[in-house]
Amino acid sequence: MTILVAQEEGIPLPETSPLTAPFWDGCARGEIVFQRCGDCGAAVFIPSLVCRQCTGRDLVWERSLGRGVLYSWSVVWRPQAPAYTVPYAPIVVEMDEGFHMLSNLVGCDTDDIAPLLRVRVVFRQLGALTLPYFTPE
Repeated sequence: MTILVAQEEGIPLPETSPLTAPFWDGCARGEIVFQRCGDCGAAVFIPSLVCRQCTGRDLVWERSLGRGVLYSWSVVWRPQAPAYTVPYAPIVVEMDEGFHMLSNLVGCDTDDIAPLLRVRVVFRQLGALTLPYFTPE
């Protein structure tokens, strides 16, 4: 049995910017936020200045329920750097609100990963950032 766990201090952390600050502020509050286009209604993720569907600029931040299904994944057994704990499972989650999000899966055995697995967000603070992970519902 190999249970997936969150990474520890020392891994490289994402760079933040004024554009991504609302997302990281949401994570610090324990919620996933994303943009929705006021012109066409599309969910927009990763933070953007324009809608990827219609190029509209009327983007507003919205709170996600933090749930979705596993769209794609990989299990990594050879770390890209010594700071990473293996195995870890990078995943793409199809969120219930209609956008895809890249994260990591935690709290389950590597053998339990399956297509369309229902997942929910959990958070872990590492340094100055709070990172979103996903675990089975």
